[in-house]
Amino acid sequence: MTQIETGSFTASEFTEPRSAIRVVSWNIARGAKLNAIIDFLVSADADIILLQETDKNARRTAYRDVAKEIAQKLGTHYVFGCEFEELAQGSPDSPAYHGQTTLSRWPLPVCSILRFGSQSDFWRPRWFIPSLAPLQRRRGARMALFSTVRTPGKVLVTYNIHFESRGNDNLRYSQLQEVLHDVNRYSLDVPVLAAGDFNFDLSNGQSATALRDMQFFNPFAALRQGTTIPHSLSTRDHIIDWILLRGPLIATNPRVHTSVRASDHFPLSITIRFL
Repeated sequence: MTQIETGSFTASEFTEPRSAIRVVSWNIARGAKLNAIIDFLVSADADIILLQETDKNARRTAYRDVAKEIAQKLGTHYVFGCEFEELAQGSPDSPAYHGQTTLSRWPLPVCSILRFGSQSDFWRPRWFIPSLAPLQRRRGARMALFSTVRTPGKVLVTYNIHFESRGNDNLRYSQLQEVLHDVNRYSLDVPVLAAGDFNFDLSNGQSATALRDMQFFNPFAALRQGTTIPHSLSTRDHIIDWILLRGPLIATNPRVHTSVRASDHFPLSITIRFL
C-alpha cells in the first residue's frame, strides 16, 4: 500500500513569483459529483489544492481516475497517494483505490506517504464480514500525503491529511502527534502547510496546545464554522476540516464555502504569502 501516482497536465511552467498563493482543501466524498467538484475548483482558481477521499477505478465512481481527471481539467501537476484498496469496489484483476490528491500549478518534486502507526481496525477484512459495498472492507491505513511544492524562489512543504473517522479523539490526537513529529525535522524558517479532514476539532484542548507548541497557526479556529453538511438527524455543526500554517507565512481570507454542495464536506480556501 505504498502506491503513489504522479502526473502533469501543465501547458507551461509558471515561473513568475506570485505575491499571493490561493489554497483550497476539500474532502470530495470520493468524487461522486465530479462535474460539480471540477466546476468549483475551476472557479476557485487555486494555485495549490489538497483533496481527500479521491477514488481510482472504483465501481461507485464509474471506474474513473478522479485525481487524474481533475488535474487534466485544471491543467496542473498532481500526486495521488493510496490510503486504501477498496475491496468491494474493484476486482483482483482490477483493484480499486481511495486516497488523497495534491494538485499544484508548480512541480511537486518530492512526494511520499506518512502512514500512521496509530490506526483503527474497523475497516480491515474479516472472514465473517462479506466484501459488500455498504460494509466498506479495505486494505490499507490512514495516512498523510507529503509533497513539496517548488514555487518560483520558494519551496513549500505540504501535508495532505485524512485522520480516522472511526475510534475516538484520542486516536486522532495520536495521528496528529505523528504528523507533528514528522514536521519537527524542519526548522522554523521552512514554510509548512498542513490541511485536510482531521475528523475532530483542533481549535481547543490538547490538540490546540500541541499545535501552538509546534508554532502552527490555525487561521480557521476563530471562524467556528461547520465544515460538513449536517445529517438529516442532526443539526450540529461538525468543525473537522482545517488548514494549518507554520513558518514564514502570512494567511488572509480564510473561508468555508458553505454554498458548495458537491460533497458532504464544504471546501476551505485561504490566501497565503511568503515572508
